[in-house]
Amino acid sequence: MKSIKISIPSLIENIKIIESFIDNAREKFHIDDDIYGNIMISVTECVSNAILHGNEGDANKIVNLELHFEDEQIQFVITDQGSGFDYEHLEDPTAPENLEKAGGRGIFIMRHLSDHVAFEDEGRKTILTFYM
Repeated sequence: MKSIKISIPSLIENIKIIESFIDNAREKFHIDDDIYGNIMISVTECVSNAILHGNEGDANKIVNLELHFEDEQIQFVITDQGSGFDYEHLEDPTAPENLEKAGGRGIFIMRHLSDHVAFEDEGRKTILTFYM
């Protein structure tokens, strides 16, 4: 298994660093165009959630991103230093009463664009898996 790691302070403008990280991984691991867009959207959404909700935009807190590459799959592990969240009881953003709400779609999007999404450490760690 091949791995790469990066840590960023919790500033939303650091999403640009994450985008570059994904672009570099695309070249290094020959990620197909078919899943590249799904990876970019899912990982940047997850890191944004870690920055804004997990670490509450506190630049003194870090978001870690690890990439694990195997022949058949690529995993992104995102961790924050927040208090976690109740990932087992999320509102359905497609329910009529939630359609007008500004937020609440990030995890829904990640679940639909990734092959597998898992949460650990009370929601402070998210694992996004994509099959090659």
